[in-house]
Amino acid sequence: LPGIEDRLDDPPAPEVVYDGFPDESHHGWKFIAFGPDGKLYVPVGAPCNICEPEDEIFCTITRLDVDDPDPEIVARGIRNTVGFDWDPRTGDLWFTDNGRDWLGDDSPPCELDHLTRTGQHFGYPYCHAGTIADPEFGDKRSCTEFVPPARALGPHVAPLGMRFYRGDQFPEAYRNAIFIAEHGSWNRSTPIGYRVMMVRDDGQGELTYEPFAEGWLKGTQASGRPVDVLELPDGSLLVSDDSADRIYRISYEGDK
Repeated sequence: LPGIEDRLDDPPAPEVVYDGFPDESHHGWKFIAFGPDGKLYVPVGAPCNICEPEDEIFCTITRLDVDDPDPEIVARGIRNTVGFDWDPRTGDLWFTDNGRDWLGDDSPPCELDHLTRTGQHFGYPYCHAGTIADPEFGDKRSCTEFVPPARALGPHVAPLGMRFYRGDQFPEAYRNAIFIAEHGSWNRSTPIGYRVMMVRDDGQGELTYEPFAEGWLKGTQASGRPVDVLELPDGSLLVSDDSADRIYRISYEGDK
């Protein structure tokens, strides 16, 4: 934000914008960002691994005007998103979602989702990854009623922060690619994730999903867990790691 450092030595008093969100800590609201519309987007996760909450505010992404806060639900059926960004070409909202636990090592996939209109439902708790009916709640709704993921990710990889790459330090092929920080599985027999993945259009309408930065996971031992990614003004990429307590900077050197 412009001028954000101008008052570090004399910060203004904090001001409560809105205090009506639920206080559930299980997948509670955590990552916030201002959208292209100037409104503040706040996710509210599921208060459980798998359940059907009575309060409609759960399992959503909301947005509010900070000058007149009255949250509007813009997306539903989201178990636990911890990162989202807007496509610089279209302004559409994209976000990660962490799949439910205890359906086996390889099910369900985590998700990269794409909101194309306000109010869309992405399936939770009835359907996972577009095609997997939940064994507890799947008989109540059909998977055909919901928006499938734009790209299924690995099972239990725990995708957290994500960003579209807008810079020009990396080669042109990286422009508008999505970088996703995968925190890594916590209860899978063979660990998976612990890396930064890249999703991009292959030019034929399909989204590829490939490693961009890895090496934190060696066998079953992890030396770090990526949490978020952030592009710097020079086009390099920061990666935060809450296990090793590090912030890494990835730069490109070479011919483009």
